[in-house]
Amino acid sequence: MSAVYDCSRPDSRADGLAAAAGAVRSSRLVVLPTDTVYGIGADAFDAGAVRALLRAKNRGPDMPVGVLVGSWSTVDGLVLGTPPQARALIEAFWPGDLSIVLPHAPSLQWDLGTTRGTVMLRMPLHPVALELLREVGPMAVSSANVSGKPPAANARDAQEQLGESVSVYLDGGPIENARPSSIVDLTASEPVLLREGAVSAGEISEVLGVPVTAPS
Repeated sequence: MSAVYDCSRPDSRADGLAAAAGAVRSSRLVVLPTDTVYGIGADAFDAGAVRALLRAKNRGPDMPVGVLVGSWSTVDGLVLGTPPQARALIEAFWPGDLSIVLPHAPSLQWDLGTTRGTVMLRMPLHPVALELLREVGPMAVSSANVSGKPPAANARDAQEQLGESVSVYLDGGPIENARPSSIVDLTASEPVLLREGAVSAGEISEVLGVPVTAPS
């Protein structure tokens, strides 16, 4: 049976974070609040747990899962290299609403879906998410919804969609003006904005010093 923890109460928050950490380490799924929308997450290095995450969302490996990290320094161990453009975006927007796609380190043993040698990384600006990430390490996280339905802006919405497929729900309250993160692909010679979300194309262009246009 799934357990729901009210993270607005210190005692329940501590119990919930401990339960969520235990679930992640046991190859189970958790729902956590982020600064954009609620996410469904698993250990990024547990291929079976990531497959369970995709099943819970009713989607295939052709739509790979991104990775949330709890610190800037974590990125260096996950990617082939951190180019100056990525450093600039990290310094400007992390923790926050920008996801960055980079070539992942070839030595990593993970299966996030059909990533073609890349990984999408983000550090969220939410205390509950950051505390969990700093406890368990990088997590594969996608929006907490069944594919084709609206992303959950609160824990109840997530539970109604995902039900018992998730072991632990961390209720951080409703997310006001929930919007997905923006996604910038830095795997080619020029940056490509794959999705304009909470961070605008203009803000990204200003940091990079080159024009970045929103996808049509």
